[in-house]
Amino acid sequence: MITKLDAILSLYPNAQVSVDDYQIIWHEPSTAPVTESQINTELARLQSEYAAKEYQRDRAAEYPSFAEQFDTLYHGGYDAWKATIDSVKAKYPKP
Repeated sequence: MITKLDAILSLYPNAQVSVDDYQIIWHEPSTAPVTESQINTELARLQSEYAAKEYQRDRAAEYPSFAEQFDTLYHGGYDAWKATIDSVKAKYPKP
């Protein structure tokens, strides 16, 4: 989940800030606070970016462990390994 803090730190990576449910607290006065509109725009961009990479997270969760992949390579060869990987890629295609 992408938060307001993620959006602020994306805009100002070194910002000293904390965010709770009700307010944004800037801990360093020299940091120019961003507007709520800027935060919301950045939040939307980050959420869109995150959603666009869902297939990567789904694939990573379903790929066999490296030990299982090496075992498949050893016992079944490259074609067996490739078939295993390709089945996951087919299940979760790139958009």
